[in-house]
Amino acid sequence: MKNGSGSTSRTRLAWLLAGRLLASRKRGRLLSFQGWVALGGVALGVTALVVVIGVMTGMQNELRAKILGSYPHIMIQEEGTSLRVANWERVVGLAEEVPGVVAAAPVGSTTVLVKRNDSDFLSRMDLYALDLGREGPSVTPMEDSLKAGHLPLTREPGDLPAVAVGSGLAARLGVFPGDTVTLIVVQNLRMGPNGMPHQRMEHWRVSGIVRTGMYDFDISHGYTSLPDLQRLLDMEEGTSSFVGVRVEDPWEAEAVAGPIAEALGGWPYAVQSWTVTNRQLFAALRLEKLGMALILSLIVLVAALNIAGTLATVVVNRTREIGILKAMGLTRKDTLQAFLLLGFGIGFVGTAAGMGLGITLAILIERYRLIPIPANLYFVDRLPVALSPADFVWIASLSLVVPILATIFPALRAASLEPVEAIRHG
Repeated sequence: MKNGSGSTSRTRLAWLLAGRLLASRKRGRLLSFQGWVALGGVALGVTALVVVIGVMTGMQNELRAKILGSYPHIMIQEEGTSLRVANWERVVGLAEEVPGVVAAAPVGSTTVLVKRNDSDFLSRMDLYALDLGREGPSVTPMEDSLKAGHLPLTREPGDLPAVAVGSGLAARLGVFPGDTVTLIVVQNLRMGPNGMPHQRMEHWRVSGIVRTGMYDFDISHGYTSLPDLQRLLDMEEGTSSFVGVRVEDPWEAEAVAGPIAEALGGWPYAVQSWTVTNRQLFAALRLEKLGMALILSLIVLVAALNIAGTLATVVVNRTREIGILKAMGLTRKDTLQAFLLLGFGIGFVGTAAGMGLGITLAILIERYRLIPIPANLYFVDRLPVALSPADFVWIASLSLVVPILATIFPALRAASLEPVEAIRHG
């Protein structure tokens, strides 16, 4: 009990001494101001780190959500001259038997030129086709919307084929639901009687407008039913461009892709997960996030150097007081502990203030969409912010450890002062 009580009293003494060391006095009022500047530097650095890292995390999450909302977790393609899956029913059946697979379905895709009937303006459209007649779970959330009839693609006999176009593409063409557009096929070109390529053209009906919130998708994507696309491209029955697969956990897609490839027997089937297909994009985002973190960490480093300078000034200006305290029984350990607690106190208060301010700014930016950005340059029309607990941990650790490390040299300098010399030259 005595040892414990003594240890507690020494800690209290160190805290009291730390507070008094940084307090202002008549001939050293700048010391307290320097303390506030050091604390403010830490708070500013932490605030910047929280907001910017939150923005980078939000951009990653937003892009991931858009991709998973429109693309399947795994794509199965058949290598060869046609680049089409010849017997998708067999592929779907084998894929659905693999553990972890929720659903598999054929998907058709092609690139066409599209224009409004009364206009000569042409635009490229990536046309995707889904088998909406299949029962069971859907491969993508977009397929759920199409099956639910939110974007009707079915048609009565004699009606024009239906296509749902992206909102950006619809605005570019100036079309609305119910309008008629002309599709020009750029695949399977046929040679005319004069030896020139003959492009197939068809009139289609705009059945709906798709809005995913991702500019690149909305400006170029269109959706239709698989039978209509098969007829447009003269594809044989049972043929699709690829087979999409949905798994229970999107992050385990790459692990599930291997068993699917084994179930299909390997070549000529190529199985790729969404993480592999978009690997370069997410790698670039992670590198950008790391670069921003390193750059903004310099703010915390500058603040730490400011703390070191503040404490060095404290040692110079408080040399006589430190010498007197040491002559009265203050130990080297007490002095060292007092300065370390001083650095920790500045770092802790600065970190807490920076965290609070950063979280507040992040919530305001996300909730009220305070920072709009041009959608034609980025894939979103606003600045998204996502707060990650893992990011909080490393930001808080950095902002606490760096000030403590910056305190070590002034603390050792103060602890090494000899009482007689400090009183004489203080």
